[in-house]
Amino acid sequence: MNILVLGSGGREHAVISSFSKSKKCSKIYALPGNGGTSILAENIKGDINDFDFIKNLVIEKNISMVFVGPEDPIVNGIYDYFKSSPNLKNIKIIAPSKLAGSLEGSKDFAKDFMEKYNIPTARHKTFTADNINEADTFLESMTPPYVLKADGLAAGKGVLIISDLIEAKKELRRMILDEKFGTASLKVVIEEFLEGIELSCFVLTDGKNHKTLPFAKDYKKIGEGDKGLNTGGMGAISPVPFLDDKFLSKIENKIIKPTIKGIINEKMDYFGFVFIGLIKVKDEPMVIEYNVRMGDPETEVVFPRINNDVIELFDSMGTSNFNLINLDIKPDHAATIILVSEGYPNEYEKEKPIKGLSDTKDTIIFHAGTKRRGKEYITNGGRVLAVTSLAKNYLEALKKSYNQIKKLGFADMYYRKDIGFDL
Repeated sequence: MNILVLGSGGREHAVISSFSKSKKCSKIYALPGNGGTSILAENIKGDINDFDFIKNLVIEKNISMVFVGPEDPIVNGIYDYFKSSPNLKNIKIIAPSKLAGSLEGSKDFAKDFMEKYNIPTARHKTFTADNINEADTFLESMTPPYVLKADGLAAGKGVLIISDLIEAKKELRRMILDEKFGTASLKVVIEEFLEGIELSCFVLTDGKNHKTLPFAKDYKKIGEGDKGLNTGGMGAISPVPFLDDKFLSKIENKIIKPTIKGIINEKMDYFGFVFIGLIKVKDEPMVIEYNVRMGDPETEVVFPRINNDVIELFDSMGTSNFNLINLDIKPDHAATIILVSEGYPNEYEKEKPIKGLSDTKDTIIFHAGTKRRGKEYITNGGRVLAVTSLAKNYLEALKKSYNQIKKLGFADMYYRKDIGFDL
């Protein structure tokens, strides 16, 4: 079958890499893709939120399956668009509905969902311009640091963690009244700060049945020791070393099952991933947030560990075969290190030539912010490459990735040298 993958990051390159190994795959198209995807797929210029353009492309290229990588098209209702179009309604689209997309698109909606289905999360309350003065009282009732979250999508930048009470009150007003994050912060969720270690849970569901994929742990801060600004992710490992059977059972029974029950009860059409951002507080799992797609850079360590034909797996969703397929996961540990442009996550320069990409032996290099210029690859984003390795434990996998990085280079390249430091 012909497949279309929407997105341009390391996540999409990793997914396309898995798709390319499927016996069911005829041709892959990437919209818009990147320098790395151009080897395995045909890159097509276009906007992932231009649904009419996507519709015409699907018809023209005889596409049977669409995989939606980023959250924007999901939150904007691409699934509903497909299902309401006579020409598209039978196309398999790996994305939840617009209603389900609210689990990521609105922090307030997600918190209400968690409360309704008794899913453990931080104490919280939502504020707008109408009740902004009440927020001061709520902040005063909490122990610092204070967590302020823009309700809507803010490109990963809408969360502030502030230690000072006066500064928290000021920032709340900047978010709501001055629209610091645009319309995304017209509504703000204030929640208690949870102390613990974070991990990522990925559930594949067709809205009725589900399969839990390998867990991962990513590292969001730009600086070593988890200091500095939040990024899209500076590295990841899978599996998570501290995830034992007892803790896994708690996650399944207290979080995953109630989440799937809620999806069913709320009549959400859901053909895709529930990405549950978790934190281990003492010995209990709690939900930080929901996302409605695979994570990046977690995909770069999760997908390489899946032995199944992933197209066959996705194609079975919504049929009785979905329950019959058992996940076949490599026992190997995977580790990925992200190479970024200097200045990221703030301003950075592009179009720096990348060296060493052909010299790979024991690793996989997934492209994120790259493009081709003639025969060479150049940087085209903040996060440029994901260097992934597999080994019998995460320390060996990390060592392989760091050794590979010595062979790579572009001007002003930066990466964290301490991924896995807290394990």
